Amino acid sequence: MNYLQSANGSKSVNAFTMHGNATDGSNCTISEDFLIVLLPTAYSLIFLTGLTSNISALFIFLFIRGKKNSIQVYLINMAIADLLLIICLPFRIAYHANQNVWMLGKSFCGLVGNIFYMNMYISITLLGLISVDRYLKITRPLQHFKLQGVTGSSIICGVIWVISILVVIPMVVNKKKDNSLDNSKCFHFRYRKNFRTYINLIIVFGFWIVFFFLVLSYGKIARKLCKLGKERVGFSNNKIHRRAARKTFIVLFIFSVCFVPYHIFRFFYIAAQLQETSCYWKNTVNKINEISLLFSAFNSCLDPIMYFLLSKRVRRTVLSLLSERFQRDMTRSEST
Repeated sequence: MNYLQSANGSKSVNAFTMHGNATDGSNCTISEDFLIVLLPTAYSLIFLTGLTSNISALFIFLFIRGKKNSIQVYLINMAIADLLLIICLPFRIAYHANQNVWMLGKSFCGLVGNIFYMNMYISITLLGLISVDRYLKITRPLQHFKLQGVTGSSIICGVIWVISILVVIPMVVNKKKDNSLDNSKCFHFRYRKNFRTYINLIIVFGFWIVFFFLVLSYGKIARKLCKLGKERVGFSNNKIHRRAARKTFIVLFIFSVCFVPYHIFRFFYIAAQLQETSCYWKNTVNKINEISLLFSAFNSCLDPIMYFLLSKRVRRTVLSLLSERFQRDMTRSEST
């Protein structure tokens, strides 16, 4: 049992660190409450949906005929990143379903946690690159023609993966050496003031810089489409511009819905880790952080929809496969 020193100097019994609760390293019990039910349920749905849709997406990419372009290279890498993130979810589901008791050791906890966040930020980076690609295609077609090669985009993706892995390795090693951590806890709020916290803060600032430039570029895209709509009046041209706008802004929509809420509250979460605050506030930021992280994980379910909307070849391949399947079923039923 944990004891707290009461105001009059006598010892009073604190809430027993029961299943579903965790201490943050100070005399504060982080209570999960309704999250014990919400998190494993929501992550299970995301896991099943994301696993099925992203495996299907990679399967479809294999059937695409003809030469690939830069967008398809980014989408394939995003599908791989989403799958690696989704593979981490069963461990989160098991942890929360087991009343927040971790059974696999702190080294594996560090590995699973860092792979989850690594692939989340790889997805964010790739969404940014897709946005740049769309921006160049609409506003600067000549520059886009020069940069849209598969080789260049493949090299960029390779660099992103290498840098991400090099950043994750010391994070995992450092967690393994940290003897102050409780081996039975994982994915939980705790007070800490070390290099990991400041790296997280830098990443959050980096996210907002990327988001600012995304909004700026999409503003220019919208202005360009409006200008083209006025210059080329006609039903067919308006239809083309509406389709281009819809395909372009789906990226900003997914980016905003999935990642913005998490990174808004991330500042408060890190601030609560860096300094002593009330126990009530720590519990509040922990709950908001966990719920907003669900939206980030949900991105892996929305990305396959984006693949279908952004890539004409993906749409054609999907329709072709569905048509072939329909014809086989019809032939089988007629023969029966």
